Amino acid sequence: MDARRTKFLPVIALLALGAGVAIAQLPRSGPGRGLPPGADPFAGPPPDLVMRDEGGNLVRGEGNILIDERTVKTAREVASHSTGTPEWTNPPGFEKDVFTFARILFKSEAKRGPDERGWGRGSHLNWWVDFPDADLNFSYRLQQLTSMRTDPNGRVLRLSDPDLTTFPLIMMEHPGYISLNPVELVALRNYLTNGGALFVSDFWSTREWNGFAAEMKRVFPDRAWTDVPMEHPIFHCVFDLKGPLQHLQVPTMQFWNTSHNWANPGGPPLQRVDRGPGSEKMTVRALLDDKGRIMILVIHNSDVPDGWEREGEDDRYFRTFSEKISYPLGVNIVFYLMTH
Repeated sequence: MDARRTKFLPVIALLALGAGVAIAQLPRSGPGRGLPPGADPFAGPPPDLVMRDEGGNLVRGEGNILIDERTVKTAREVASHSTGTPEWTNPPGFEKDVFTFARILFKSEAKRGPDERGWGRGSHLNWWVDFPDADLNFSYRLQQLTSMRTDPNGRVLRLSDPDLTTFPLIMMEHPGYISLNPVELVALRNYLTNGGALFVSDFWSTREWNGFAAEMKRVFPDRAWTDVPMEHPIFHCVFDLKGPLQHLQVPTMQFWNTSHNWANPGGPPLQRVDRGPGSEKMTVRALLDDKGRIMILVIHNSDVPDGWEREGEDDRYFRTFSEKISYPLGVNIVFYLMTH
């Protein structure tokens, strides 16, 4: 696996270094499939759009799209719920010599309490949040902004999948209520100790952090989390992201308070919803191996993938978060974790 990681070092030749990234919104096809027009996104989801486990292998993802967890293999086979996704191909013979966005499918505990009411909170959110649009949009942008070729289909897999070790970097979303079975625990431990890396984002509050951290404690009982400060090269290795760290927080688009201003600390908050105690401050933490390599990189209280998923829905959101934070940070994360 280490060889698969380091082989990308010479091919990540960036077209833009340092100051920032300038990308244009892509023309999209097909209507968005989120909340219906006129719905209040801050009052909770309407009954017909509640994301839920249908029982067995079926779940309803964003846009009320039914996903069969037993058979789903790629992001491409699931319909866009936003404004469509780009399509591209790789030269014949090089289909497998690419970087693949690999999303982990996992189960969450079904426990819900009175503090979990409202849109965007609770264990009814799961691995499929921002899927498939975030996966395909980011993969396209990674190929557009670098000389790296990317898989145009993406991949979805369980930790118990025998193909796991062919992907040097994997990603999880909304793991605050994650529940791993014994086989998955061992598989994740082996994957990470043998050179793999896990990126985690878009889960909120102290309760969700504690739930995720407790499950990772089962994977690595003797390891502790390390804070990743703004001075770490992961924020500067390709795109030089400016601090302070809190200014890199990405709100969920539907919850974004457009009147928020970082220069006015006493003004309106970044998001117009309460995501639970301990959800205000963005933190970046890592779990390291014995050599100091990042095995797990976690961005808590920030919706980085929403900047990928929702890039075509709102020009101001795109310019403020997708272009300036989500994509540059995503490129940095791939570059750093694939080469260290």
